[in-house]
Amino acid sequence: MWTEQASGSGTRRRWERSPEEELHTAQDGWWQMTLRALRTLLLFSIILGLSLLLWGYVFQGCGPSPCKTSVCQDLLDLYLASGNTSVAPCTDFFSFACGNINRTGSPFQALAEENKRRVRRILETPGSWRLAPGEEKAFEFYNSCMNMSAIEAAGASPFRQVIEELGGWSIFGNWTPLDFNQTLSLLMSQYGHFPFFRAYLKPLPTPPYLPVIQIDQPELDVLLKQKQEPNYAQILREYLSYLNRLVTLLGGDPTKVGNDASYSLFINSQLNQFLRPGEQQQAQGKVFEMVTIDQLQRVAPAIDWLSCLQATFAPMSLSPSYHVAVHDLEYLKNMSQLIEKDLMKHRDFLQSHIIFGLVKTLSPALDSQFQEAHRSLSQKVGELTGRPPMPVHPRWMTCVEKTEAFFEPTLATLFIKETFKPSTHSAAMELFTTIKDTFISHLHTVPWMDRETRAEAQDRLTQLQVKMGPSEWALKPDPARQEYDDVQLGPSFLQTFLSCVRSRQARVIQGFLQPFSSHRLQVLPWGLKASYSIPDHVMVFPAGLLQPPFFHPGYPRAVNFGAAGSIMARELLHIFDQLLLPGGCPACDTRALQKALLCLERLYAALPSPKGTSFNVSRTLLEDAADAGALAIALKAYKKRLVLFRGETILPNLDLSPRQLFFRSYAQVSRRHLPPGLNPRGINTLLLLLRESLLPETSPRSVPNPLLHKSTPSPFHTCALGTVLHPTINSSTESSTPFKKKEEKKNPKFLLEMRPTFVFSHFF
Repeated sequence: MWTEQASGSGTRRRWERSPEEELHTAQDGWWQMTLRALRTLLLFSIILGLSLLLWGYVFQGCGPSPCKTSVCQDLLDLYLASGNTSVAPCTDFFSFACGNINRTGSPFQALAEENKRRVRRILETPGSWRLAPGEEKAFEFYNSCMNMSAIEAAGASPFRQVIEELGGWSIFGNWTPLDFNQTLSLLMSQYGHFPFFRAYLKPLPTPPYLPVIQIDQPELDVLLKQKQEPNYAQILREYLSYLNRLVTLLGGDPTKVGNDASYSLFINSQLNQFLRPGEQQQAQGKVFEMVTIDQLQRVAPAIDWLSCLQATFAPMSLSPSYHVAVHDLEYLKNMSQLIEKDLMKHRDFLQSHIIFGLVKTLSPALDSQFQEAHRSLSQKVGELTGRPPMPVHPRWMTCVEKTEAFFEPTLATLFIKETFKPSTHSAAMELFTTIKDTFISHLHTVPWMDRETRAEAQDRLTQLQVKMGPSEWALKPDPARQEYDDVQLGPSFLQTFLSCVRSRQARVIQGFLQPFSSHRLQVLPWGLKASYSIPDHVMVFPAGLLQPPFFHPGYPRAVNFGAAGSIMARELLHIFDQLLLPGGCPACDTRALQKALLCLERLYAALPSPKGTSFNVSRTLLEDAADAGALAIALKAYKKRLVLFRGETILPNLDLSPRQLFFRSYAQVSRRHLPPGLNPRGINTLLLLLRESLLPETSPRSVPNPLLHKSTPSPFHTCALGTVLHPTINSSTESSTPFKKKEEKKNPKFLLEMRPTFVFSHFF
């Protein structure tokens, strides 16, 4: 309230609060302080909440989450089935990753069989596809192939008709001898059978890369070398028994075939003596040589080369001056002398030998008893020689393989539509681009490359064209190739089969006669092998390879990079094989290159191998270099991808971090380069390459690594010092790895450098 107060200068007025007003003011001040405190607390809570959210976003959201989709569950089941989790990974990682692979089968073999099942599903659902005129013949052929009751009801009659077309057979008493070369021309052109040599069209591996007729060694039924087989006599008895069985199935008298069977064995054994292994040809530097047909005629005169080749490769125009590529001229010379020596004396026996071999070629179209007879022979010979027997395939698989071969244009298009969606193509191209970019940047770290060679290598990688999935011929097939007007179905399946053999041969020849170089990239879409065309500088990765368990858009990135990514890197590295060969890079630092090569060789040689085993590093140098470099590049690309993108996933219940999952998937594809059984060289190489991945992944920093798996640690996360994957390396003591050479003992630093990262960064 207001009060007045007198003073010398006048009266002053002032405000005085009443007790009630003073109480109200004190209460307002208290509430304001409380409100400020609440606001401060609320702001702190918001900041704390945002911090926790940010922390969770960075370290939990970016961390690996389990992939629970059906494709990931299938992959997990495969890993659990093929691996052996009871084995300590630090001492035997290969068994840990692939210990049960002999029971479950090779991943590549399993994928090849799955691709055949995909083709089978296509062939057994013709109503699901819009077929062009003529394409229905592919489905009719498959159904005829599967109709074993009709095939067995026909028995041997269809094949006996073939024998009559060849002039008959003395065993049946109705033989009218034809000219030997006339018979050979019929066998090659009409029946697809090559008893004494193989002839096929294929581009040359050297400039100008043109298609040319190539003459190669035959595929003999039983590989026999008398002095080298300890059970040679028993093998002969089994083979004679097999030939007698064939005569019985064909309706002949087995008691009259003794001399014919013995002579067939003699020819088989002699031809085996003439064969030269492919490794020997490469070692001698004679993979093939170009000769004219006239020159070939003079070397091997028993064969009328011009008439036989002209009949086989019509409508190509051949002449005596036409050049062919011969893979083993010495074999052809010896083979010709053998035929000339016995042709006049034993023409009837030679006819028997031809018929015995033709039965094997046409057995897929004959009564199942013929196939069973040969399968039994293969098994018995395998037991006697220690070689693996011929695999037993169900009938549907044989029919799928033959339908693929005869009706490839139609099935290629349908397979792509069924298995290679646009999303798969996009993800595969993204993976390849990352691998290629990493390889380009990796070239800067290769010390033995000079600047010019490095620039050329970068240009080649930059200009490389890649086709992911199908080739052009599969995406845009020629309608004329799919009409199959020359395919006649029936009346017997053997006649249908032979009509398809001739149709396919004509289609192949017509394809090679086209001016466009598409024949260089005829990659089967259901195949598992990438192809690189040197003249076109184009690489094709087939759709069949980019399938589970090696690739899927829904897989964790670690799986795709470890499996398909390492395969892609390996194929890229092979483009530069020439640089690693002697004299392949004159301007490079030869000394540094040799050091890297020596390091790689010692790395392999230093690994422990089971007793009685050995390997030749120099013979497989390019493969070893590609394996090592591909793993390094794929891992580097994967790490780069993790930096750029968040949201990595892992497989649930497997207790593997993303990086370890990368190596787990790599272990699957590494099996491709090992022969059947467990090759110690490949196994031990894998052990060393994986060593670094098994070292502790914990970081000394206070901030945890967001990509570490958060589950309970397992023995896989670290390996104790002194185990195979973490060997003791000490400059003052001898390494646990058994180096024996003097220079290695004099240079302890070499032991410290024996790490995958050193080899890869100094090699490729």
